[in-house]
Amino acid sequence: MAADARDQVTGDWGTRAVDGPAPVPPAPGTLGPAPAPLQSDRAEDRPGTSDAAAPAPTPVALPEAGGPGDAVTRLRAHGCWYPSANADGTEAAFICDRGGVPQLWAGPVGSGEVRLLDSSPDPVKEVSWSPDGRWIAYTTAPGGGEHTRVLCVRPDGTGRRILAGADPASSAYLGSWAHDSSAIAVTVAAPATAVHPGRAGQTLLDHGPADRMPAGARPGADWADRDGHATLLGPAAYDATSRTAPNGTQADTTAPAARPDGGLSVYLIDPDGLASPVLLTTETHAASLRACDLSHDGRFALLRRGPRGRREAVVRRTADSATTFALPVADSDPWIGRFSPDGRTLWLRSNADREYAALFAVLLDAYGRPEGTSVAAERDGSDLELLAFAQDGRTAALAWNVQGAGELELVETFPTGHAPDDTGPARPLPLPHEVVTRVTAAGAGRLLLALSGSQRRPGVWLAHEGVSVFRTPWSARDEDAVPPGRPPVRPVPLRLAARDGLPLSGWYYRAPGRAPDEPAPCVIHLHGGPEEQERPVFNPLYHELTGRGLDVFAPDVRGSLGHGRSFVDADLGAGRFAAFDDVADCAAHAVTAGPADPTRLAVMGRSYGGYLTFASLVWHPDLFRTGVAVCGMSDFLTFFAGTEPWIAESAAHKYGHPETDRELLRALSPMSRIEALRVPLLAVHGEHDTNVPPGESQQFVRAARGRGIHAELLTLRDEGHDFLRADNRRLFRRTAADWMEWHLQV
Repeated sequence: MAADARDQVTGDWGTRAVDGPAPVPPAPGTLGPAPAPLQSDRAEDRPGTSDAAAPAPTPVALPEAGGPGDAVTRLRAHGCWYPSANADGTEAAFICDRGGVPQLWAGPVGSGEVRLLDSSPDPVKEVSWSPDGRWIAYTTAPGGGEHTRVLCVRPDGTGRRILAGADPASSAYLGSWAHDSSAIAVTVAAPATAVHPGRAGQTLLDHGPADRMPAGARPGADWADRDGHATLLGPAAYDATSRTAPNGTQADTTAPAARPDGGLSVYLIDPDGLASPVLLTTETHAASLRACDLSHDGRFALLRRGPRGRREAVVRRTADSATTFALPVADSDPWIGRFSPDGRTLWLRSNADREYAALFAVLLDAYGRPEGTSVAAERDGSDLELLAFAQDGRTAALAWNVQGAGELELVETFPTGHAPDDTGPARPLPLPHEVVTRVTAAGAGRLLLALSGSQRRPGVWLAHEGVSVFRTPWSARDEDAVPPGRPPVRPVPLRLAARDGLPLSGWYYRAPGRAPDEPAPCVIHLHGGPEEQERPVFNPLYHELTGRGLDVFAPDVRGSLGHGRSFVDADLGAGRFAAFDDVADCAAHAVTAGPADPTRLAVMGRSYGGYLTFASLVWHPDLFRTGVAVCGMSDFLTFFAGTEPWIAESAAHKYGHPETDRELLRALSPMSRIEALRVPLLAVHGEHDTNVPPGESQQFVRAARGRGIHAELLTLRDEGHDFLRADNRRLFRRTAADWMEWHLQV
């Protein structure tokens, strides 16, 4: 085909350079101009963008909300994660749930003295300390739901304010700081209107109690109790099997199943409030959009955008918002790369043209256009899942996913006598636990590592000079993972082949006290995503189940991360039917290799795993005695109608488009086969879940009861898609374990 001279494309997965009018490059040794208020990228350069942006966020001052150095009610087995250090690395801010909910804490790296910077009950999701050490920015989830807001606070707990997301109908999350700390990039999601079949024009906050309520609203008199014996009351939006509304009339199935509005915008926000927010870019119908880095001179922004399975890194000039470079990048960690200190090299974690993500080096000219792209570090059969840089920006920390476990190594970028896209020899850094979840700079020659393992809760370690690794004093000890007397079970890997020959794998947890060859009741547990991966980390749910005498097999079915891009894409569209068979094949392998008792099998999962649980119970109705579906989709058309617009945009690539692929989505929906259900089930959902709305569990439980099947629904207060509060997590684990023990041990 004829190609526009401004568009240079290399294959479906190649690099792309798009030139807008090129500004005059800065003189050598000088900085470029400061970013000015920008318009969005031109439609011809970036499909899906629009000049319509969400209103610029207005900072909202809040009263101080600091707390004591120790929680009033401290969890013995608490976790610490997502660290971010101050300028010299002497102190760190981090997330800790020692008070029963993930909150923002800070303290000296070498001391156990910590302080609570925000005592509000809203769970904290992300943390980022400014390069100059003056501000700590963080993301919270008001009411425990899926809508988030970005706040900032000074290290002493003063000056707390909302930077974006104050409107309860909007959402915001963190991007990167400008290197001079003058602003932080924040993504803002525009308020959206939900369009449901038969209820066109109804807003997100206007749903009746059968679907979901605004955060803070009181449930109606017919709402279920939250004591583990919840009942389903209230009308359904409509019956997905018969397509009838609650009043018996036929639902309007010609209405759009996906919400048509929504959009994401990235702003630069001054935490001091001295300058107005600066719009970097905006996109309507966006699946994701995050500013991952800003060049030191402020002339370029690195963005991560796109739907699941088709993410891409984009370089945009801040002076005119022109896109100069784009390259596909892998899913998983959103922090995909960083500019070199001089802005002439872009380091990226990408799987472009390859099965596994590697470290890419992209040479940029003075206008941000690519001059060359090369692979600087790679491993056969292993994904580069985390990429971080030391304080000087010249030492890269590479975390590799090796069959589920993590390996960390350090490499020098720009080593003496080498090309600017080259690296020095790798230096392995031994880890005390199996999985590293975050790496961040902590002053000269030091890094902070967030680690998890099969024998401990998440914690933070200090790596010094790439040689020694020490647990920070405010992280729980390994021996505090569980109460004394019953240590966690260390899982063993199992490998098998699906019926179509695709290699599968997972981790098997054997209940303590059983003879090696004694058949045991077994729970097949399925992770979410589907682009997640089962990792050998301590899972309190598994600990609860094995403590009841139940084995657990946690496999990676097709669609999971960590096994190559082809494996991730193997469940796209109609390939999802094969994922249902994967669950059955994994259950059969648990019987032969576990050994699990074939007459006492159960299936359980969360999010996408909850969907697979519903699906497994109706596609393989004679295989399992029972199931527990947590926050799972039961009908794709109602899911697309009710979820957040950016989630719908992203999910369409994975499952099918709700308008053009309606028959496929209907065929893939467990509700379409509800007549095959034969065994009892428990559904669990957070009341404020706007990712997978609670109606997905409600309609499946209601339909099961309509067929005379024993089904219950546990709805957790003040929770969204993730259960973050200690009391709710405990209730969930015990309710699920009670259910499994009752149905499998008899």
